[in-house]
Amino acid sequence: MDKDTGDLQQDTLAIRGGYQRTHENEHAEAMFLTSSYVFESAAMAAKYFSNEAQGNVYSRYTNPTVRSFEKRLAAMEGGEQCVATASGMAATLSVIMALLQSGDHVVCSQDVFGSTRVMMDKYIAKFGVSVTYVPLVDIDAWQAAIRPETKMLFCETPSNPLSEIADLEALAAVAKHAQALLVVDNCFCTPVLQKPLQWGADIVVHSATKYIDGQGRCLGGAVVGSATLMEQVEGFLRAAGPTMSPFNAWVFLKGLETLRIRMQAHSANAADLASWLQAHPKVSKVYYSGLPDHPGHLLAKKQQSDFGGVVAFEVEGGQDAAWRVIDSTQMLSLTANLGDAKTTIVHPATTTHGRLSDEARLEAGISDGLIRVAVGLEDIIDIKADLERGLAAL
Repeated sequence: MDKDTGDLQQDTLAIRGGYQRTHENEHAEAMFLTSSYVFESAAMAAKYFSNEAQGNVYSRYTNPTVRSFEKRLAAMEGGEQCVATASGMAATLSVIMALLQSGDHVVCSQDVFGSTRVMMDKYIAKFGVSVTYVPLVDIDAWQAAIRPETKMLFCETPSNPLSEIADLEALAAVAKHAQALLVVDNCFCTPVLQKPLQWGADIVVHSATKYIDGQGRCLGGAVVGSATLMEQVEGFLRAAGPTMSPFNAWVFLKGLETLRIRMQAHSANAADLASWLQAHPKVSKVYYSGLPDHPGHLLAKKQQSDFGGVVAFEVEGGQDAAWRVIDSTQMLSLTANLGDAKTTIVHPATTTHGRLSDEARLEAGISDGLIRVAVGLEDIIDIKADLERGLAAL
């Protein structure tokens, strides 16, 4: 089927893209749970290993189920090629290890996922790659941070957890002028709400663990971009091995089939909840780009088809108050994961961003009174009722 997907619409690609039936003529995608493959002859094995011929060699870097997921997601993002990884962090690591070298410089938004900052500061720095952090929305700061050795700009938009919005066209222009790559974490939107490559990004990274799965079952990540860049990322995966398992790829293929309708439902619930929280007397501030008074609202409308499913809000009283709200809910799941059918609630300052220094958390806007809710697919009446139960504890 993947040979004829060029003219298909997004919703059709999500269901039929990237898959070619085997000789068994199965209707659902086949799952190839094998570590290696048998060759017709020693000569053919040699050709496969030397890349003179294309075929399955070893499931660390060639597996039919994983390949189907890669082709489908690449088509949905509008990229030439996708490389699937073991997790979202493995996707980011693979991009950095494949495309940067000692002496290179990265400009990164200061409010990226906490583990991304830890990886760059604690581990990537050991290999001689330096990083400068700037406010996501301050284009002048991005421009001012550029050095002759700058090779990459890295951001996530909307940001986690404050839903700040990057101007992707402007960042792409900065990157192009610096002859650097623009890498965008598209985890919060997925390709059904936003396509960074269309706005000038060079590479998109995903944590497939989140909305692409949609039910909190599997870990996985993905990198999407040009075939030239993905060849280098694929080379790193072949050597280092942070690759996606066939079973997880099969789960993600099924997740892509329902991604659009789930993202629409997540967004609708989140918009309703954000408006309700904004009017609540015990909530001091709400962060959601779907609110008309959010600083990035108009930019989000331009770049995205909807506003996503993550809402953050602040309560007075710092960590003690935030913990009381969280611990007083009964239905919401207290977990740091997001993108699940089940609504999750978490205290970012002591979990997702807990390994950051106090200064870094302050720069990222992560206050002690901040609570993040990844709005699920339950009835919004029940989600509100449970949060009301939590807020009543204040």
